[in-house]
Parts: sequence; C-alpha cells; structure tokens
Amino acid sequence: MAAALPDLIHALLDAARYPHAAQRVELMETHGAWVLLAGEHAYKIKKPVRLPFMDFGTLALRRDACQAEVRLNRRFQTDDPATHLYLGALPIVGTARLPRWGQAGADDDEAIEWAVHMRRFDEDRRLDHLCARGALKPEHLTALAGRMAAFQASAAVSPADGPWGRFDDVLAFARDNLDTLRSGLPGASEAEQVESLGRWTQACATRLATRLAQRRGEGRVREGHGDLHLANLVLIGDEVVPFDGIEFNDALRWIDVASDMAFVWMDLLDHGQPGLANGLLSDWLDASGDTTAADVLPFFAVYRALVRAKVAVIRSTQAGADVAAAQDEARGYTALAGRIAQPPPPQLVITHGLSGSGKTWASSRWLQAERSGRAIRLRSDVQRKHLHGLRATQASGSGLNAGLYSPQAHTDTYAHLLERTAQLLREGWSVLVDAAFLRRHEREAFHALARSMGCAFHILATEAPLAVLRERIAARQARGADASEATLAVLDQQLGWLEPLTDDERALGLPAPG
Repeated sequence: MAAALPDLIHALLDAARYPHAAQRVELMETHGAWVLLAGEHAYKIKKPVRLPFMDFGTLALRRDACQAEVRLNRRFQTDDPATHLYLGALPIVGTARLPRWGQAGADDDEAIEWAVHMRRFDEDRRLDHLCARGALKPEHLTALAGRMAAFQASAAVSPADGPWGRFDDVLAFARDNLDTLRSGLPGASEAEQVESLGRWTQACATRLATRLAQRRGEGRVREGHGDLHLANLVLIGDEVVPFDGIEFNDALRWIDVASDMAFVWMDLLDHGQPGLANGLLSDWLDASGDTTAADVLPFFAVYRALVRAKVAVIRSTQAGADVAAAQDEARGYTALAGRIAQPPPPQLVITHGLSGSGKTWASSRWLQAERSGRAIRLRSDVQRKHLHGLRATQASGSGLNAGLYSPQAHTDTYAHLLERTAQLLREGWSVLVDAAFLRRHEREAFHALARSMGCAFHILATEAPLAVLRERIAARQARGADASEATLAVLDQQLGWLEPLTDDERALGLPAPG
C-alpha cells in the first residue's frame, strides 16, 4: 500500500518527522483525505480530488478547507479541555520527500501542503465502535440529543432569502444520489429499487414542499454539522462530542436541523439499534421543541441512506478499492432506504398511572424494545412546558390548579397531545403518549383516534404502592431538573380523579417492561 502513496504521505509515515513523541505513525484513508495518527496527535491532509460535491483541487482550496474545518468543528467543544479536538490548521513546508511541519501564520507562504492538526482520541470510544460491541447506551444518546438541541438553538440561521435549504436544491441533492446509483448499481433488482426510491423521493418531496418552506421560514435551516453519523461522534468522559463536520461544501452544511438528526437516526437503524434510534429522536424532539421535524425526517433519512450508498459507489471506482465490498455496502444502504420509505403500520400506545408510578421509565423501556425504529414518545410534562414557551426542564413556578396546571391548561395539553398524535400517525410514526390518563374520557379520545386511523391501540399501565409513590415524588423534587413538577399535593388530587381501567381497557394492556 505504501508504495502507491504520494511522496508526501509516504514521508510522513516516518515518526521522526513529528515535533512530538510518536513511536509509530498509522495511516487512515477516506475518499477525501489521509489521516496520520502519530502519538497523541492526528493530522488530516486533504486529497487533491475534484468531485461534484467536493473540490480540493488546488493548494489554496485545501488551505481554506483546513482552516474552515477547524473553525466549524470547534463549535462542538465544551469547557472540558479534553473535548478540544481541533488544535489548528498547519502548513507543511520543505519538499514532498523531506517535509517539515511549519507554524501557522509564519510559514503560510512557504506551504507545500496543509493539514488539520487534531488531538487524538481513543478510537474505541467512537459511537460506531461502542455500538458494534453493545456498549452504546440510551443515556449516551440522551446526552447527544440535548447537546445537539442546544447547539442548533444557537447555530447561525440561514436568512429567509438566503441560498441554503431551498426546496429545489434539497430535491436536486436527492436526485444526484439516485443518478449515481443508477449508473453504479447496474443489477436489475438494484435498478428496480433505485427507481422505486426515485418515485418515492419525488412524491414525498412534492407533498412536503410547503412544510419544508415553512421550516426554512421559521429558521430551521442552520449552519449544522452535515455528516452526523456514529463514526463522527466520540464519547469523551460523559460527553458525546461531534467531529469531522462538513467544511468542503456550504450547501451540505447549511441544512434543516432535522436533516442532521436524520443521519444519526438512520445510522442507528443501519447498526441494528431501532430502540436507540427511537430514544434519540424522542429525546431530541423533547429538548428542541421542534413540532414538525418528524414530518420531514423520513425524507431526510432516506436521502442520508442514499448519500452513504453513493459514497460507497464512488469509493468502488477509486484505485485500490475493494469493489465487491463497496458495492455490497451501497446495496445495503439502498435496501435500508427502502425500509425507511415503507414503514410498518403504526400503533398508538398510551400510559395510565399516578405520578411516581413509573410511566416515564416504562415508556423508555417500551421505546427501547420497539423494533420498527419508527416510534416517538410524547410526554405530557414536556408538551405542557412547550405549549407555554418553556424548556422541558424549566420550572414554571405554578401552584396546584394554577398556571401550567390549571384545569384549562390540563385540557389544552391533552388536546395538543391528541392533535400531535394524529399528525404523527398520519406520517407513519408509532406513538407512545406518556401521560397520566386518569380519566376514562381522556383515554377514550385516543382510542377513538386509533380506531379512526385503523391502527392498533394499547395501554401501558403502571402501578406502585402509595408509600412508594410519595417517596419517588419527594426524591424527584429534591433532585430537580425534571420535566414533571408533580408534588405530593398533586398526587393527593390525582387519587380523587382516578378512574380505574375497565375490563375492556385492561384487555388492551401491554405487559410491564422487564
């Protein structure tokens, strides 16, 4: 392999050429870069490639790309220095066979090449590797969901009249994927699948054109990551840190926030983790308050799967590629896109139980066990906050039967839950509504919705002794930072409202999660 490398990369495999300790240098290669791993450092050098979506054809373009990569990816670091992965853009001086590392600013004019200088991290902590060995946990993805919601809330917004996120451009990118696959996957069955996905993409985009334009007008098109899949996420301490965001194409980075999240959601499905995908999406929707993202997310997820298929096809044409493996990868992503485009029939599940009985815990376990990967949880505590302009865990200061917990607010919250559930079911999502549902008419309204839409309906009931309920509520209040503001006084009131499940309702029950 080394003999086929450019002289510069071959020379930089010598550990003695680095200004820090490195026993050996490892080389990783992608379709757009060489990455040299040397001791505690990593150096990413752009390949001089020209592709329809990526142009590193000149030294100036590669310099600009390195500097942009550092700027953009530093947005994801936290106050913890361990998360400061991007150290700078460095010039390489000398000659290709005798290169030296220069100093940014001082040696820019003498540069023969540029590199992104990074702090090396433990590759075993990348989320794709954690996932492969069964070590990726729901709490990791809950943290990622909150982190991305906070990042997106402060990310630069594309102007309503700006060039990014326009419907025609979104559709053009999707069509480009399909064009590459038409020529790159010539088999008859693959051709049929690609054509089917082409028809679905056009129909879905046409149906969603107004929604996409609405989201753009609301500021949902922002300067995001652009390539947010598991291999570009690493667990550092307790933080999931994104890295390797797209710097080489503005249009692939200034995107609808749902497109960024669709990539990691799709990747979890590809890794056989539908339960984790359910939890990630539900937690992100809770944290972001984005009520229309689920409408457009399947469209973006199909697009993202076909991006990966296209990249695999492109890789199959490069020198030294394992053509068969790359073609199999492209077929796998194309098949995944087909499954996302044609989900199984949705179902509706509601919870039933007093405050502190374990509804949220049980609903989390249901999400993890639900195998379609197409399920969303709606928590009444979170939706109530969003209806009143508050963050999910922001305290409202409301008293018993007042503010967010007045009788009218209660009625409004259940009406909103019913409306959102209907919207999600229409879009093919299974929905779990995590609310008390103590009154029979509230449960019946959702059962009637399920009947009207022809989908299965179930009740997930949770119970606990009264002493346990009181203990849990007191402990939750002491911890704080929870969407629920139920107090012991609320529990006493609920006991007066409680209308137990009828025999017919109990027949619709789900077994308690293990």
